[in-house]
Amino acid sequence: MSSSNRYLIGIDLGTTHTVVAYTDISLGIETSPIEIFNIDQLIGPGEVARKPLLPSFRYHASQSQITENDLTLPWNVKAIEGEIKNAIIGEWARELGSKVEGRQVVSAKSWLSHTKVDRTSNILPWAGADDVEKVSPIVASASYLNHVRQSWNYHHPDAPMELQEVVVTVPASFDESARSFTIEAAKLAGLDKIILLEEPQAVCYDWYHHHQDTAKEILKTIPLMVVCDVGGGTTDLSLIQARFNKDELALDRIGVGDHLMLGGDNIDLALAHLAEQRLDSGKKMTAAALTKLIQQTRKTKERLLSANAPESGHITLLGSGSKLLGGSRKVELTKEEVHQIALDGFLPLTDFNDRPNQRQTAVVEFGLPYASDPAISKHLAQFLDNHKEVSAKALGWDDAELANHEDRAIPVGLLLNGGVFNSPLLAERSLQLLNNWKGDTVTQLSNPHPDLAVAYGAVAYGKARHGAQLKIGGGSARSFYLQLEEKNKQPQGLCLLAKGSEEGEEIRMTSRRFSLTLGEPVRFNLLSTTKDQLATSGMITELADSSFVSLPPYVVTLESSKSKDELHANQKDRVEVTLACQFTEVGTIKIECVSVEDDSQRWLVEFEVRNQASNKSANLADQVSLPPRLPNAIASIKEAYGGSKQNPNAIKAFNKNIEKLIGKRESWDLITSRELATALLDSKKRRRRSDKHEQNWLKMTGFALRPGFGYPADEWKISQAWETYQQGIQFESKQSWNDWWTFWRRISGGLNQEQQETILADMAKYLHPGSLRNPKTLEEASNKSYEAMVRLAAALEHLDVEDKMLIASWVLGHAKNGNQPQVHWWALGRICSRSPFYGSQHNLVPPSQISQWLPTLLEQDWKEQPMAGFAAVMMARLTGDRTLDVSDEYREKIIEKLKKDRCPQSWIELVSSQQALTEADSKRLFGDALPAGLRLIN
Repeated sequence: MSSSNRYLIGIDLGTTHTVVAYTDISLGIETSPIEIFNIDQLIGPGEVARKPLLPSFRYHASQSQITENDLTLPWNVKAIEGEIKNAIIGEWARELGSKVEGRQVVSAKSWLSHTKVDRTSNILPWAGADDVEKVSPIVASASYLNHVRQSWNYHHPDAPMELQEVVVTVPASFDESARSFTIEAAKLAGLDKIILLEEPQAVCYDWYHHHQDTAKEILKTIPLMVVCDVGGGTTDLSLIQARFNKDELALDRIGVGDHLMLGGDNIDLALAHLAEQRLDSGKKMTAAALTKLIQQTRKTKERLLSANAPESGHITLLGSGSKLLGGSRKVELTKEEVHQIALDGFLPLTDFNDRPNQRQTAVVEFGLPYASDPAISKHLAQFLDNHKEVSAKALGWDDAELANHEDRAIPVGLLLNGGVFNSPLLAERSLQLLNNWKGDTVTQLSNPHPDLAVAYGAVAYGKARHGAQLKIGGGSARSFYLQLEEKNKQPQGLCLLAKGSEEGEEIRMTSRRFSLTLGEPVRFNLLSTTKDQLATSGMITELADSSFVSLPPYVVTLESSKSKDELHANQKDRVEVTLACQFTEVGTIKIECVSVEDDSQRWLVEFEVRNQASNKSANLADQVSLPPRLPNAIASIKEAYGGSKQNPNAIKAFNKNIEKLIGKRESWDLITSRELATALLDSKKRRRRSDKHEQNWLKMTGFALRPGFGYPADEWKISQAWETYQQGIQFESKQSWNDWWTFWRRISGGLNQEQQETILADMAKYLHPGSLRNPKTLEEASNKSYEAMVRLAAALEHLDVEDKMLIASWVLGHAKNGNQPQVHWWALGRICSRSPFYGSQHNLVPPSQISQWLPTLLEQDWKEQPMAGFAAVMMARLTGDRTLDVSDEYREKIIEKLKKDRCPQSWIELVSSQQALTEADSKRLFGDALPAGLRLIN
């Protein structure tokens, strides 16, 4: 063995701390000890210490705050791509954040899984001031990995980390995108080849590593354990089954919980809110100031939850600027208060049948969507109830015995992990909770180091991969099926991977071949089930059972060797393929299309789902119940936009004929809409035959493709639609221009920033206030449907904030001057909405700017100008994120005026509390109803 690859390394890339463990396998992989690597880090100006925990904090220092010597580390720092100057990482970064506001990056790991923001954009620190440089969540995460890599390489120059076997842990509930972003961050940090491991499994690996000699004896009476890992930002739940075969122990992971952004950070936040109330400043803190306060409450919490806690703790909040010392304030928190918030708020002794409150509450802070119900107890009960069948089987129960136990299968073992359980109080409460639910004693398995167990376990997993200790099996916790669509038949599914399929084993579907068209997106509908049935890969099963759950589709575009001209001439290039599937080490499904003629020719089928929307169809029936006369409607499209033989009457009543066949367009579901959009896009070249052809094509295609995202292959469809933009319209009339701009507004959610900027550039001269002073431009604007342009400009959410503010100032000026006020008030509300329809939350107009515009709206008569009131509601809507919300003072003024002008109650609720838009308000904001089967994920 060369010295360059002699170590197994485990990295716990945590929300609050990053921990590195390792073992020297040259000493013998079975017996080599696992140790913690102490990480060099700045603990003060130019002062470096090695510590087992690297706080996962960054601080973006100003140029005047530090000198170059203050940042000196033992090695020559090599910054990653996208890094900024004067970035401090680790303990000193955490301490500086408790003293200076607006410059600290926290919870980067949580941001990796946040689907409502662009995780590749520079958005952190979220509450940073305008003069603070920002980085993306990926760069922030990569910076911690880069720091530990350079620290390791400094101490092991003959065995650099990038040449070792490195395991990085992630929450078991991380979705496909969060896992891929973690891998991307590792590559950015110079770690090109890493292995991902679920954190609860890592905890179990660590437990087994420390109890190898006694594990059999201990687990003979513990056939099922629940791993409850509550870290700084997430609660991660998994079920582990212990079974014996001829006295040989086997461990299987049989259940994984949903992603739950709830952890120690939430307790810190609750205590910060309590402290904030006692500061008696008369107004809410800014988000940056609250971030600073949270660093103080974290320390107080840890002290008052410890075994020998004092009766109270003081929080000292320093001032800022010249008042750094003179402006300091103190707040006292008692042990009793901290215990009450931690125990009753987060681990209450709830009944097993209590379920989490799904309504959004005021726990959203700093842009992160924390769980709506902070009671971890309720989430744990829901998790156990969702997995009661597999749990009962692990316990050796049949259906009758499960019924005898009140339809609940409580594990007999509990393994706790995470910084929260450094507190004996919280650990004891968790055990008491399970004991109450079970009505019997649950055994708590030992974990003496909740902060370190995940890193230790990652290395133990590395050993298990080499056969040096027991490997947790179970493979896939579900069976996965490909839906086979055959007309007039009961829906059937091809089993791609059976439940229990082991990691890394490739399954080939050689008995089933598919003919696929190259150069076009192909969609695979997958379903899963946790039901215990005798499924084998390749088996075909009827999908009538309600246990089958639809998954976000998988999509692939197989590259063709033919030219675009050949393909556009309908000379389809097809290839015959089989499917190759495997369950990966990180719990994902990998599917490849393999050419029958050439086994080496493969196309990866990639998971695709748009962040802001989802197909809400939960069962199979919703997905296959298409209108029976949909083929007739598609035939009508081909007739109206077909080849040389034309039926002149086909276009006259085109829209009415389609609706007569498949119902009013408002009732079309998402799948029906996209089937129509596909047929219409295929005929886009023939839309210019006449003004009627063009107008009908724009109206129906835009409606069928709205909002431009939310369904497999929408990105490809938008790229086809964009080809028409440079061509423009053929038959210029006010109606045609209106249809043209409305088309792009309806699908704007699928356009990228560059495309939206192109559209804005073409409309800007008509929207600019100066157009009113130029008769020629004013006439052109009218002829080109000015109102439709305003609505389109307001819907371009991917534009830069500066562009949005410019457009908003234009429409506000027009509205004040009485120029088509209703459309301009609507546009202002859409541009300045606190909750974007499809854009990233980091790209919203800042509340400081909105506060300058709200007085103008408050001066309007909302009875006569209802859209002015609606705009004010959108601008002052409560999100719970202080970086996005306007002041309480303005919200109170708006609520008072809404009541006075007798505006809808739903508007008042949007400003006073965190509420989802009603269907009517959503339609008013978007301009159209969403397709049936599509919903926004708030």
